[in-house]
Parts: sequence; C-alpha cells; structure tokens
Amino acid sequence: MKIFVTGISTDVGKTIVSAIITQALKADYWKPIQAGDLEHSDTHKIKSYVSNSKTKFFENSYALNTPASPHYAAELDGITIDIKKITEPETKNNLVIEGAGGIFVPVNTTETIIDLIQPDYKVIVVSRHYLGSINHTLLTIEALQNRNIPVAGIIFNGEENKATESIILSKTGISFIGRLEQEPYFDTNVINEYADNWRENLLKL
Repeated sequence: MKIFVTGISTDVGKTIVSAIITQALKADYWKPIQAGDLEHSDTHKIKSYVSNSKTKFFENSYALNTPASPHYAAELDGITIDIKKITEPETKNNLVIEGAGGIFVPVNTTETIIDLIQPDYKVIVVSRHYLGSINHTLLTIEALQNRNIPVAGIIFNGEENKATESIILSKTGISFIGRLEQEPYFDTNVINEYADNWRENLLKL
C-alpha cells in the first residue's frame, strides 16, 4: 500500500500525521521534495517520532535550501524541478509519501504537487480546523476527484468541531480515519498511541 499524505494548506499537520501512519503500518517513508530546514527536515522529524525498527527512510528527490514554494526555492538554488526525475523508491513494504503544502503548490512553471500523485496511491487529506477550512477542504477534495484521484480518507487536526466535520463528511462521502487533538507535545509515546488508535482504519484503506 502506498499512501500519499496531502493537506488543505501548509502547516496543517502533514508531518505528524505521516509519522503516525508510518508507525501504525511500520511503513517506509519518503518526502519527494523538501524545501528549507534541511538540517531538521521532515524526514529528520519522522525519524525522531517513529520507534519501530522496520521503517526505512528514503532520501528526498529534491532537497532545496529555502523554505518557500518548491518552484521558487528551486529557482534560488539555480535548478528546475523535473518531476520525471522524482523516482519512487523501490520497497516491498508499505510506503508513506508526504507532499509539500497543498496540492496546487507549484513545483515548476507548469506542474504542481498533484502531478506527483500516481494512480496506485491512496490519498489521505489532512484538514486543520480554522476559519475557511471547510472551503479549503472541499476544494482540495473536489480538485483531486476532478483528476480522477480517489481520496481514501480524511484526518482532522484540532479539537472536535461537529459543525465543520459533519458537513465535510456528508458532502464528500470521504472516510474518517482519525483526529489529531491539540496535544501539548509529540514524542514517540504519543505517536505510538495515535498509531494504535488509527491502525484499524488505516488497514481498511
């Protein structure tokens, strides 16, 4: 199983969610494009959260120096991202693939993150509660479906908001996988607790 984790925007919790899914499935992890914070990248963070011994961590296809949209970060590095050179790592294990920002974040002048999603990927959308998140969530899901990309499930980030969650779930018919609460901190124990809680729903994807 290959799970692609995307979000309705940036800073919605994709990396924490990716860590939980990776731990729950003892999957391998790959972030194709990392922009900025190379010494403390998302891959580094996942490594610090995941406690099983089976997970392998694959190198970024592009590691860019500036925390910015990948197309601009690449320009500052004097390169152009070629998605044909973003080669999925070979593994017989489950694979968690983490996107960058939302699905329409540009990777070059013509392509965006959505163009990285392959037909055999199961897409999980992370929706963080904020004013406007219903619109952003519905737009993200509709855009994926318009590309004939099925959305396997949704994860909400934030305290339960029944008004928001019920309208999103009813209008989309997307499966609810779990909720990321407003935790004071995350460490391997917290990640493992979530992994145990979400595992059954993840295995149904």
